[in-house]
Amino acid sequence: MKDFFRNNGVLLLIIAVLLSLIVAVTSALLGGFADPFSNLLGILSTPIRNGINSVVGWTEDRYQALFRQSELEAEYEQLKKDYAELEQTLREAQQAIDENERLRNLLGLKEERPDLEFAEATVTAVGSTNWDSTLTLGQGSSSGLAAGQAVIDEYGNLVGLIDEVGTNWSRVMTIIDSDLELGGLVARTDSAALLEGNFELMGQGKLRLSYLPENSEFMTGDQVLTSGLSGLYPAGLVVGHIEEVRTDPSGMTRYAVVAPEADLQNLRQVFVITSFASTQ
Repeated sequence: MKDFFRNNGVLLLIIAVLLSLIVAVTSALLGGFADPFSNLLGILSTPIRNGINSVVGWTEDRYQALFRQSELEAEYEQLKKDYAELEQTLREAQQAIDENERLRNLLGLKEERPDLEFAEATVTAVGSTNWDSTLTLGQGSSSGLAAGQAVIDEYGNLVGLIDEVGTNWSRVMTIIDSDLELGGLVARTDSAALLEGNFELMGQGKLRLSYLPENSEFMTGDQVLTSGLSGLYPAGLVVGHIEEVRTDPSGMTRYAVVAPEADLQNLRQVFVITSFASTQ
């Protein structure tokens, strides 16, 4: 091998110089193109790099999408929580407004009727069947309530009469209950009659005013009050208004259909009259 290089050294040098010149000329002619070996490496590696970049890009996109979805879910849960808290705040505010309104109305009633003393009670249940119409209160004898006491709403409208009392509860027979009987008075004409419940009218949320004086004329809208003649209940409590006057099936007597002023189905707080000045 040494002899080969020694004998052909000049030839090999000439060949090396020629190859260098060929590479230099080729690079000059190609204007900056890579040499064949580098070009071959680029051709082989470019698809691999492109694939890797695609995978990396897809992974980054998926990560961003999942991260954004998690952010949106967290924001949604926070919005639901904020909304629930806002609803609770609004409910509490409305309850406070309603309570203030009831107290203002009651204060006005106390100023108008200083002869009445009240005990506040909460309605815990509303009972209505074909046979009766009742309310259950969350206060009883321990709060000074007793059978026979009149129950009114915040405006002074008659709701009913207590007919059964426990230690911490009471049952109220509403004014449309079929067992109710109470002295009534038509305010405009000062005509006395009898307020009483009726099976047929109870289903309509109304009661009747019976034994109307023969010579009295009544009009739709006439206000009906408690007469207080018995001395058992206060006089002047608003019961309702006359809707129409009918003739009894016998054709002998008349009666009036009375619509209560109290909203018997939607009461939450009522006031029990524990003491009053009798007109007797």
